[in-house]
Amino acid sequence: AGKCGTCGPGYASPLEAMKGNLPPGPREQLLYLPCIYRNTGIDLPDFLATVIWDPNSPHYCQVIHRLPMPNLGDELHHSGWNACSSCHGDPTKTRRFLVLPSLISSRIYVVDVGTDPKAPKLHKVVEAEELSRKGNAAFPHTSHCLGSGEILISCLGDPAGNGKGTFILLDGETFEVKGNWEKGGKSPALGYDFWYQPRHNVLLSTEWGVPRLLALGFRPGDVEQGHYGRHINVWDWSSRCLLQEIDLGKGSVPLEIRFLHDPSASQGFVGCALSGEIQRFYKTPEGNWAAEKVIKVPSKKVQGWLLPDMPGLITDILISLDDRFLYFSNWIHGDVRQYDISDPKNPRLVGQVFLGGSISKGGAVTVLEDQELRDQPEPCVIQGKKIPGGPQMLQLSLDGRRLYVSTSLFSAWDRQFYPELIREGSVMLQLDVDTEKGGLAVNPKFLVDFGKEPGGPVLAHEMRYPGGDCTSDIWL
Repeated sequence: AGKCGTCGPGYASPLEAMKGNLPPGPREQLLYLPCIYRNTGIDLPDFLATVIWDPNSPHYCQVIHRLPMPNLGDELHHSGWNACSSCHGDPTKTRRFLVLPSLISSRIYVVDVGTDPKAPKLHKVVEAEELSRKGNAAFPHTSHCLGSGEILISCLGDPAGNGKGTFILLDGETFEVKGNWEKGGKSPALGYDFWYQPRHNVLLSTEWGVPRLLALGFRPGDVEQGHYGRHINVWDWSSRCLLQEIDLGKGSVPLEIRFLHDPSASQGFVGCALSGEIQRFYKTPEGNWAAEKVIKVPSKKVQGWLLPDMPGLITDILISLDDRFLYFSNWIHGDVRQYDISDPKNPRLVGQVFLGGSISKGGAVTVLEDQELRDQPEPCVIQGKKIPGGPQMLQLSLDGRRLYVSTSLFSAWDRQFYPELIREGSVMLQLDVDTEKGGLAVNPKFLVDFGKEPGGPVLAHEMRYPGGDCTSDIWL
């Protein structure tokens, strides 16, 4: 899908990708999700699930294939491609392999999805020892392909579990670790997600927390002691050196970061989990980088929860390929939001829907004070099933009309905040998007229930399509 005769993988531009996915062009028919058994009490390896999206298929909304990893306790998390639209001009490249870093074991699995997209198979395992020996790196998170054909992966820390904002480079053909991407000098204290924009000679990275601590679950005291992140880190793309640390405030915890898709754009957004803010980052006239708060999700005064103030916990964000809409998930409150960002400095809320969460009526939490809602939302029920957990990972169809949502964040945190996810497994849902005026509506026909897996309930995380999507492709 998405190939032209003399070009490489993906599309020439974000707008071409949007048009290419309209009839008679391809639509997403398969979705791949890593499924995690760590911390569930089930002694099975994580696996990669293949789900049929095609409404015309007799297997619609079903897992048709499971590729188990050869080890236990990996915590598969995010994934990326061996080649994407950054390699579009190279006809020798194909989007054939899915790169699956393991957040806890530090292994990297390379999965062949090109030979038979409906039945992926394991191609190679990069062991943690290789990351440690060649890069003093561990806890790999975000994987992006580069125009050079290499693969760049951010890491949360060193092999001892201390925080360290570092990167490793993989060879795009052999998948061997080539070493660190950064060229020495100062490194950030913490790492997490990243995005690069070569036209502005920049890579921006974010910070989650000290891996050996966050792996145990969330403890508020760790925030007070500075074990969670607060910076956007600005790197020079060509020299690979750290230039700036933009301080977003103590307890902000900036996670997913997205430039606008337009490769000439010099701005984008980052979701700050604990502060409940969306910050717009931008290049200043002086040539450095800055950030400003453009959206704030107020905490709610509650009874019956971990803390008296309940943050929304913004855990995932994405931007439509035409750079018109921003979406994000409030994992704890339970809503997904859509903002019109035609004016990036002044986003407008145009869509919102609750998909579970901690404040639904009839639950353990009583909301005492709420700056946004008059009443606690009704529980989300689809096909007779009350949705466990809250909306977490997001993925948007290339044409912008279908937003996919899964409900697992990280197994240790799932177990702490939503124990029902451990008992029942997570789900994947789909929202219909109004791309004219804005608006979100649950598709009542779409439900993938990972509580019904043959090995027992499992935690499904990030979603990828074979033809590319709104969070893995970067245009040069």
